[in-house]
Amino acid sequence: MKILVANLGSTSFKYGLFDMQTETELARGGIDRIGQEADSNCAVMIGGHRQEIQRPIADHAAAVQMCLDQLTDAQTGCLSSVEEVGAVGFKAVFAGKLSGVRIVDDALLDAMETLADVAPAHNPPYVKAMRQLRAAFPAIPLVAALETAFHETIPEEYRTYAVPHEWRDMYDVRRWGYHGASHRYIGTRMAQLTGRDDLKVISCHLGGSSSICAMEGGVSRSTSMGMTPQSGLPQNNRVGDMDPFALRLVKRLSGKDYDTLLDELASQGGLLGMSGVSNDLRDIEQAAERGNTQAELALKVYAADIKRYIGQFLAVLNGADAIVFTGGIGENSTRIRSNVCDGMDYVGLRINESSVQNPEASERRGETETLSEGERRISTGDSRIDVWIVPTNEEIVVARQTMNRVSRVQGPE
Repeated sequence: MKILVANLGSTSFKYGLFDMQTETELARGGIDRIGQEADSNCAVMIGGHRQEIQRPIADHAAAVQMCLDQLTDAQTGCLSSVEEVGAVGFKAVFAGKLSGVRIVDDALLDAMETLADVAPAHNPPYVKAMRQLRAAFPAIPLVAALETAFHETIPEEYRTYAVPHEWRDMYDVRRWGYHGASHRYIGTRMAQLTGRDDLKVISCHLGGSSSICAMEGGVSRSTSMGMTPQSGLPQNNRVGDMDPFALRLVKRLSGKDYDTLLDELASQGGLLGMSGVSNDLRDIEQAAERGNTQAELALKVYAADIKRYIGQFLAVLNGADAIVFTGGIGENSTRIRSNVCDGMDYVGLRINESSVQNPEASERRGETETLSEGERRISTGDSRIDVWIVPTNEEIVVARQTMNRVSRVQGPE
C-alpha cells in the first residue's frame, strides 16, 4: 500500500509518499503561498531528482491535485495512476475527545471546527483542506492521526488542571499534549537503537514549535504542552506558559480586549517577542553573538525552560536512561543543547559534542542497531544518562497509523 502523508499550514502543503511494504519514502514535496496573489512555489523530490514549478495555487485541493500530477507524471513520476494511493494521512492536531486515529468524517470535521479556539493556527486549515479533498477525491480514504492520541496514557494527576471540576467535565479543560507523532517515533527509535523496550526517555522536540515528553517503555507519562499548543515551552512566536491573570492587568492598562491580547500572545510572543529580532532561532543566535542583549536573554529563557521541564520529568520518571534532542533546533543548535545540559552534574549528566564514541563503548551501552544519518550519542562514557541526537520522522509514524486504520476498515472487523 502507498500512503500520502499531508502536513498542512494555512497557506502551505507539505507531503511525503511512502511505499508501506518496505516503508520507503518514494517522494517528498511542498507547496507554499496557497491561495495568495503571488505564485506558489511547488517543489518535489522523486528518486533523487528535484522539480520546481511556480504558478498560482487556489486552495489545498488544487495543491493536492498538483502533487498527484507530479507523482503520476509519465516521465518523472513514481506512480502509474492516482489509484495507487491507498489513503491520505493527516498529522491532525486537536478534536477533543475524538482523539486517536480516525477516518475523516463529518463528526470529526465538526469537532475540529468547533474546537478551533484550542488550535487556531492548525485546525482551520486542516478542516478546510479535508473538506476540499473529500469533495475532490471521494475514492481516496482520508485518515486523521490526532497528535493528542499519544498522550492518552498520561496519568490523570499529570493531566488535570486545578480548575473547577465542571471545566474539566463539561469543557474538557485538561492537559492534552501535542507532537505525539514525533515523541512516538523517538520512543520507538530509542528502543531499536538500544535493544531495550523499558527505557525511561525524555524526548525534547525543539523547533518552531517545541515540547518535551517523559516516556517509559515508549509510553507517554507526562508532557510540557497542555490544553493548547500555545502552552509549555516558549514557541517561535507563541507565548508558552504564563500566568493568565496577567491578562487582566494588561487589558486594563492597554485598553485592548482579551481576544486582541490572546492574538498578540499567539503571534508576537515566544522567541520573537522576547528577542525582538526574529522567530527563527538561527537569527536570534546570530544577533546574540553580535551583542544583542534581548536576543541573549531569549536564548537563556528558552534553554532554562527546557532544563526546568527535564528536571520535572526526571522526578516523574524517577530518573532517566536517555535524553533525546530532536527537531530543527534540537538537532542543529549546539548552543541550546550545551546550555540545557550544562550544570546537570547532580544527575551525572555529561556531554562532549566533539567526542566520537568507540564501538566498545557503544556495545557496553547496548546499542544494537546501525545509526542512521544524523543519529549520534553526545554524552561521555561516564555520563549516568545518555544524551542523544535523533532526527525525528513524524511522517512515517502517520503513514503507519494510516495504513493500520485503513486496513481495519477494508478488512474483516
